[in-house]
Amino acid sequence: MSDSIERLYQAVIAAKDLDPATSRTARLFQRGPAKMAKKLAEEAIEVVIDAVSGKSDAVIRESADLFYNLAVLWASVGVKPEDVWREMERRERLLGIAEKLPKSPVKLPKTAPVPVARRRIVALESRLRKRQP
Repeated sequence: MSDSIERLYQAVIAAKDLDPATSRTARLFQRGPAKMAKKLAEEAIEVVIDAVSGKSDAVIRESADLFYNLAVLWASVGVKPEDVWREMERRERLLGIAEKLPKSPVKLPKTAPVPVARRRIVALESRLRKRQP
């Protein structure tokens, strides 16, 4: 997947200086980071609404839109996909890949970190089926 996002990111970079009349990407760059952020938020909300509604096909489509808008915003602020991958690797070393870092600072040992055993990733699908009446 990281290769697909890298290709998307490179395509966004290539399209940012095209004619805004014919390129959605160029139009977003012309309108600036605030508009880019708004579009990203709109796509995220659409993913959530479709997921709650159980529309998996729509979640797939809207997720692709979400990735696109995220790549546009990254490019506008100078973030590269490899920057995000490095952060993901750092977090995996700390807590495992399926955990989000807590908001409060994590106290780390002063010695070299012990490799974290990888946690088994549990599919959410079974959890969602249990909740439905």
